[in-house]
Amino acid sequence: MTASSHTQRIWLTGATSGIGRALALRLLDEGHRVALSARSDDALAELTGERDNALRVPLDVTDRVAVRRAGELINTRFGGLDLVILNAGTCEYLDVRDFDVDMIERVFAPNFYGALYCLEAALPLLRRARAAGQRPLIAATSSASAYLPLPRAEAYGASKAALSYFLESLRLDLYAEGIDVSVIHPGFVKTPLTDRNDFPMPMRVGVDEAAEAILSGLAKRRLDIHFPRRFTLLVKLLGILPPRLRFLIGRRMARSQSAHDSPDSRS
Repeated sequence: MTASSHTQRIWLTGATSGIGRALALRLLDEGHRVALSARSDDALAELTGERDNALRVPLDVTDRVAVRRAGELINTRFGGLDLVILNAGTCEYLDVRDFDVDMIERVFAPNFYGALYCLEAALPLLRRARAAGQRPLIAATSSASAYLPLPRAEAYGASKAALSYFLESLRLDLYAEGIDVSVIHPGFVKTPLTDRNDFPMPMRVGVDEAAEAILSGLAKRRLDIHFPRRFTLLVKLLGILPPRLRFLIGRRMARSQSAHDSPDSRS
């Protein structure tokens, strides 16, 4: 998985569904010691079975006190961390006709603040690995939506853009300590979360393809792990266009979504 051949001590959040589940199975099969976090202990038990290299750490990442306790448990069992993959998150879309700040806060809670709570708990464990001569790695799942403003994505896209910016700044400050940071920007991936989307999702990939892209990127310690590349490169290109052109493209996308959501389009 990583450039180093030794067994890694890993903490993975959002481990029981979608990309997280695919990553968890790959990492466990490779023999790494993996602390797996999700809200449901039953789902974690179903995922891990009798594997002795799995540590179940049921957790709501929006509970800062619980996250600190999870870090203490992982430290007790693993004595440090070589890699943390912050993958927990959610998605809701904004209807500007009913501007709902509560919904925006619900999205930011796991996507942004939950990641920060986990970083607060993980950094001391990553520093222990560094002191032992390893070069630890932080990775977090953002989104290709962080590259480009999209209609109805005010809450989700902003939470992911905030996460990307925070991690890219953190990368600069942690470099001198020998701790690396990778930011993961997936396009559309077929998961229970995206199955709820009510709009077309071009170039959507499966979770196994997503997990392979992420693990390959982590092995190379890529700063920006994005996939599928045909889609994400296009989104990146659109993101650097002049604001007026971005606005016109976004308006066309918004009209397309409105037509898709209209009663006539569903008849």
